[in-house]
Amino acid sequence: MADTPAAVRWTIADLEGFPDDETKRYEIIDGELFVSKQPHKEHQAVCAECTTALGIWNRQTRLGRIFVAPGIIFSESDAVAPDIMWASHERLAAIERDDAPHFYGAPELVIEVLSPGSTNERRDREAKLKLYSIYGVLEYWIVDWRTQTVAVYRRQDAQLNLAATLTRDDILTSPVLPGFALPVATLFEK
Repeated sequence: MADTPAAVRWTIADLEGFPDDETKRYEIIDGELFVSKQPHKEHQAVCAECTTALGIWNRQTRLGRIFVAPGIIFSESDAVAPDIMWASHERLAAIERDDAPHFYGAPELVIEVLSPGSTNERRDREAKLKLYSIYGVLEYWIVDWRTQTVAVYRRQDAQLNLAATLTRDDILTSPVLPGFALPVATLFEK
């Protein structure tokens, strides 16, 4: 019986050799490389709505900062670019490194807007959920523009657990974001 070749285990060092290509996003989760293309226009519209709502709240509270598609490096074999992240000033002090272009650690909140396709869904619903849970993200929202729902995962008992799946009729609030209240329907208005 022939030996089966070992699966390639990607690292952040491998990403350094990739060409700069703004039409693709490269992420590594547990050594597995995920490549995604430019998102659908509805994906981008929902990201913009999430960023706007979070930005209005953040401007009023001045509690932290919002980043769109930031690079987050958790380890040599775990590097992702979520759609949106929010981190308090205190957390930012812990995960920023001088003038480095990426973050090195977990923000309080990560938001992913689902892209169509089973690979994309598996990455966001399984691989990223596990990754964010392991590394200490406090809250993770998975926004699905096709079903117009928001799955909210919150840290409980040292892991992220599904706290609620919200629909258009619900209001999205968060213990991580004091006073934040967003009618879910506004995320999906055209």
